[in-house]
Amino acid sequence: MAGKRVYEAWKGSNKFLFGGRLIFGPDARSLLVTLLLIIVPVIVFCVFVARHLRHEFSSYNAGYAILVVAVLFNIYVLILLFLTSSRDPGVIPRNLHPPEEEFRYDSSVSVDIGGRQTPSLQFPRTKEVMVNGHPVRVKYCDTCMLYRPPRCSHCSICNNCVERFDHHCPWVGQCIGLRNYRYFFLFVSSATILCIYVFSISAFYIKVLMNNDHGTVWGAMKESPASVILMAYCFISLWFVGGLTGFHLYLIGTNQTTYENFRYRADNRLNVYNRGCLNNFLEVFCTKVKPSRNNFRAFVQEEVPRPPPPIISRESEPDLGGDPRSKVEDDLDIGEDLLKISQRRNIEEIDEDIRSRGSNGPPHNTSEVDSALGSDRRAPTIRSEARHSSEGRSESWEIASEVLANSNLTESRGHVASKEVRQKLGGSF
Repeated sequence: MAGKRVYEAWKGSNKFLFGGRLIFGPDARSLLVTLLLIIVPVIVFCVFVARHLRHEFSSYNAGYAILVVAVLFNIYVLILLFLTSSRDPGVIPRNLHPPEEEFRYDSSVSVDIGGRQTPSLQFPRTKEVMVNGHPVRVKYCDTCMLYRPPRCSHCSICNNCVERFDHHCPWVGQCIGLRNYRYFFLFVSSATILCIYVFSISAFYIKVLMNNDHGTVWGAMKESPASVILMAYCFISLWFVGGLTGFHLYLIGTNQTTYENFRYRADNRLNVYNRGCLNNFLEVFCTKVKPSRNNFRAFVQEEVPRPPPPIISRESEPDLGGDPRSKVEDDLDIGEDLLKISQRRNIEEIDEDIRSRGSNGPPHNTSEVDSALGSDRRAPTIRSEARHSSEGRSESWEIASEVLANSNLTESRGHVASKEVRQKLGGSF
């Protein structure tokens, strides 16, 4: 079974048609309203105005040109609308992982792990890049896990980072960015020209009606109410599309985006992208459109798991105390050696005392022998106390089997030494 394609696993809010060949914004339904606002007035114009002007010009039937121009220009506007709304505006692909080269450990923000303070893994929220010899600060995007290039911004509606982000236009249902800004401006300016054309021809038709049959404006308006409606509609639309065209002419001349103009208007900061009015227009209209960074029809590559970044502890100094386990074993060995020496000295003293008393006086009380043997019996207790004290220093350490074996061996040797003492005492008595 083939894997998913990129557009099927897309994490943004976009909508795709024809197997990922067309990409729209999440509000693509508003595009239907825009189509109606363009197509319906042109149909009304062709039926109720342009059709009656076909024979008003005697030479070469020039009246047909009015109808043909309206239809062709309307198709041109629709093509520009399609190119604006159905293509990648300049979406930057998301990273699967944060950029490892930007990892850093903030010692001021630490996390308590197992009783040890470890520094928290942090990302620099901003970094500086050079643009035309000037430093520009770019921000890190938590959603896309990347540092946005200059003039890039994250669209909250499409949920994507878009290069040279201008704005999200609800009328075309798409973000306006690096790859479709040219077509957006041509669409708006062409719609402005279309409004002016329809308004002018409708007014001309009213003039023709006044000259032919009626001598007053009101009579001509009653004869063609469609012309009046079209003139009113185009007049209102011109305030919108005409004003938008003028505003974007200013933005292109100064090399700004709508986002930059509204966000940084009060900062009076230097525009590092301004290359002069002529070069700014050439940059928008005469440069090759960059290819898309995304192949929406490609198959999704399987993600290769990567090991997590190493967590560097703040306590990076070497431990001078060494391994606590080996320290406890050393303490027990030293205690056993001291115990052996003490037992050996006690046995030698008792042996000498028995010999001296066996030759000079009555036999010695057996309680002394028992006390000597008692010291041997107390050996496990001493070793147990040594173990508990060592456990206190190492907090939570279990005694190794080797240490217990050494302890049992020492106890067996002590019992053998006690038996030898008893034999000597029996021989002397």
